[in-house]
Amino acid sequence: MTLRGRYVAYIAVVHLVFAALAVALVRSHALWLFAIELAFVVSLAIGIKIGRDLFRHLGFAAEGLRLIREQEFTSRFLEVGQPEVDELIAVYNRMVDNLREERTRLREQEHLLSQILAVSPSGVVILDFEQRVSDVNPAAERLLGRAGGSLRGLRLDALGSPLADALGSLPPGGADVIALGGTRRVKCHHGTFLDRGFARSFYSIEELTEELRQFERAAYEKLVRVMSHEVNNSLAAGNSLLHSCLNYGHELSAASRVDFEQAIGIVIQRTEQLNGFMRRFADVFRLPPPVKQPDEIVTLVENIVRLLSAREDTAGVTWRWDAEDRTLRVPIDRGQMEQALLNVLLNAVEAIDGAGTITIRLSAGPGRPKLMIEDTGPGMAQEAQTNLFTPFFSTKPQGQGIGLTLVQEVLSGHGFDYALERLPNDTTRFTIVF
Repeated sequence: MTLRGRYVAYIAVVHLVFAALAVALVRSHALWLFAIELAFVVSLAIGIKIGRDLFRHLGFAAEGLRLIREQEFTSRFLEVGQPEVDELIAVYNRMVDNLREERTRLREQEHLLSQILAVSPSGVVILDFEQRVSDVNPAAERLLGRAGGSLRGLRLDALGSPLADALGSLPPGGADVIALGGTRRVKCHHGTFLDRGFARSFYSIEELTEELRQFERAAYEKLVRVMSHEVNNSLAAGNSLLHSCLNYGHELSAASRVDFEQAIGIVIQRTEQLNGFMRRFADVFRLPPPVKQPDEIVTLVENIVRLLSAREDTAGVTWRWDAEDRTLRVPIDRGQMEQALLNVLLNAVEAIDGAGTITIRLSAGPGRPKLMIEDTGPGMAQEAQTNLFTPFFSTKPQGQGIGLTLVQEVLSGHGFDYALERLPNDTTRFTIVF
């Protein structure tokens, strides 16, 4: 029974008792009838007045609960002149004011956070309690290869992305730098937070490719500059002394003079080769900014292929073309791009060891044009794929690690994206995105 029902029942019972008492008194003392009726009327009036006040105040409480339940925090109650009730109303008004201000502050912060995440270059992925993606920002969609597509509701292992697989293998609190296709590097962190007392996971993904490249470039540039200075100074003085020593060859016997001149000549030749090696490295890091002019990509590549086809070690190479638009023109520095593409195609020739197929593909779109050079060589080991663009690193026994470093500098200077990857059929593909 509700409070209102109990109150009405109480008033009815009490006044029924009054009525029975009045009947009994009237039989023995008729004069008491008027007094009892007056008391009855006064009591009923007082009870009704108290009941109305009570239920009106209880109505405030019921309305307050309804407003809280509906999260309506803009309504406030006015004081009614009863100290106890007015104190309760004041507490309620302060509470809803604080709740309204807190809700407004949280909504503003949530809006700010959503705007920051939307434009942030760092990716953020938040999982729900079932390890499914609940929130993801555009940068994370792009890094995961699903730009413009919804990832919400999917598990990481269902995305079919190497980056997603790497994220799923990170333990809570773990961080790692993950290598993607080509030279791309991303730093990933697996964090956790509490939601209603239970742990949930989130991942942050930060692109480090350009930052690492600039850092490596500055470090190697300084190293090469110091080495070049010291080596060239020493070699210049040493070669001068060696040439002077050759002038004393006539003082030796004929048999001894031949050995002497050959030994000195070998040393001079080797020091000149070392000097050239250091000079080529220094030139890589001294590339001028590209002077771009629109040029036909197919014509440029054809000239390089014609040059390489004249070599004896390319007699067994089959060249294949798959160009969607042979007249495609791209703004490039022709001299720099010729040198970069020569290195890429020469690497493809050496990879197939003079016998195999090199396919040159040119895609005009949609999106940015792409040049892809594929060879049927044995492919690359994982270690090689990770370190190919690192200066001084080479998979060739006599390699100096300059070629791909030069390619990287030229393409980065042009603002082109690039990647060297091993395809599932062991074909190696170098891709340039103009």
